[in-house]
Amino acid sequence: MMVRIAMWSGPRNISTAMMRSFGSRPDTVVSDEPLYAHYLKVTGIEHPGRVEVLARHETDLRKVVSHITGPIPEGRAVWYQKHMAHHLLPDMDRDWLDGLSHAFLIREPDQMIASLVKNYPAAQLADTGLPQQCEIFDRVSDRLGRAPPVVLASDVLKDPRGILTKLCEALGIPFLPQMLCWTPGPRPTDGVWAAHWYAAVEASTGFEPWRPRKVELSKDLRPLLDACRPWYEKLYALRLGD
Repeated sequence: MMVRIAMWSGPRNISTAMMRSFGSRPDTVVSDEPLYAHYLKVTGIEHPGRVEVLARHETDLRKVVSHITGPIPEGRAVWYQKHMAHHLLPDMDRDWLDGLSHAFLIREPDQMIASLVKNYPAAQLADTGLPQQCEIFDRVSDRLGRAPPVVLASDVLKDPRGILTKLCEALGIPFLPQMLCWTPGPRPTDGVWAAHWYAAVEASTGFEPWRPRKVELSKDLRPLLDACRPWYEKLYALRLGD
């Protein structure tokens, strides 16, 4: 059975560690944010490494969609595609989504915001990906007649084997122990933006142990936190867990 998995995440949600986890499977090929270059080209947003991303990655949306909905590379059975939900812009066609299996990765919004604004101080609600995640979630749920899998980053860190087992089951693939560890360093499949964002993952050999984090957001970020909460809580209520 061939499975194309679109994992829809917001930024700073252990999404790259999840990509490492699936990339450790011998039956899986991974893709790193295939919509990113198109997103940067269309929006004109000044993200770190913008020039390099536009030079090195495909910006033609039709070509990207044709590729990620086409044959799985290297003759593998599973294609794990790491997607940032905010890269799915409002005027983009959605029909191609029906050719993929979908999952959703979320993180406590205060922690996500605190991490995001370190690299992108101008972040707004749309940059968190939460409204877009809910839009995609609703579309997939309506088509399937059931909720697609949602995983919480902290749940993964607390119990990688347990949550990944549940996620794989929901996606119709077997859990493999190789998903729990990986060799450190960069990957050829990493986007060119890795130099700006992936230092911690490149030094890792597995999921970091969970630890409680106390986050104090500044007053000017509290409206963003309040705006994130209803979107996050909708997905949180449906997450895979006990």
